[in-house]
Amino acid sequence: MQRTRPLTLGYALADSPAGLAAWIVEKFREWADPASDLPLDELLTNVTLYWVTNTIASSMRLYLESARTPLRFGASERLAVPCAVARFPLEAPFPPRRWVERVYAVRRWTEMPRGGHFAALEAPDLLAADVTAFLRSPA
Repeated sequence: MQRTRPLTLGYALADSPAGLAAWIVEKFREWADPASDLPLDELLTNVTLYWVTNTIASSMRLYLESARTPLRFGASERLAVPCAVARFPLEAPFPPRRWVERVYAVRRWTEMPRGGHFAALEAPDLLAADVTAFLRSPA
C-alpha cells in the first residue's frame, strides 16, 4: 500500500487516530526485531507525533517515490563521500555488501547483533555507538 497508493492510505489514517495507531503498531510488530522490547509509551509517542503533525501521508510517499526512481549508477560511477553502514539483521530488503561497495566508499560496515526496520528505537545503544565510532575514526 505504501509503495502503490500512499495518499489513499494516508488520508484514511489521517482521519482516524485509532486507525493510525493500529497501522503504526502493526508495522512495529511486523518489521521490528521480535526480541526488541519497545515500551508502549514509545509506540504511543510515535503515533502521537504522526497524529499531531499530520505527517503519515507524507512519510509514506518515500516508498512510492523510491519505487518510481530507484538509484541507478553507471558501470564506473562511484560516490566518493566516505560512508558507514550499520546492517541490522531484520532490516529487509537490504542489498549484499558487495553491491553497496561497488558504488559507495564504505569505510565502516557493522553487522549488528539485533534490530530491525526501527533500529533507532530498537537498538539505540548499538546505533549511537557505531555512529560515534565512525565519526571518531581517522579519515
